[in-house]
Amino acid sequence: MPARIYQPAKTATSSGRAKTRWWVVEFEPRERPEAERLVGWVGSADTERQLFLRFSSREAAVQYCERRGIAYEIEEPHARAIRPKSYAANFLRRV
Repeated sequence: MPARIYQPAKTATSSGRAKTRWWVVEFEPRERPEAERLVGWVGSADTERQLFLRFSSREAAVQYCERRGIAYEIEEPHARAIRPKSYAANFLRRV
């Protein structure tokens, strides 16, 4: 059961970066989700797919996976494309 270690990106609908400081361990699915015949809901018996373990650092997440014998892949976070500036910078007088 391989796991993925990553740092979540900022949501597109928000300017805050509150939930982007954590490192997350997410398990890959073991089986394909199937539609239930009577109701039509999609689901599977794989309960580990529902787990999202949060850690304060990448090293802590790696140590957790190594202690438990879990294979893992690390995805590095992308650099921010836009430099933030203050609202007051819009009204600076440039000569």
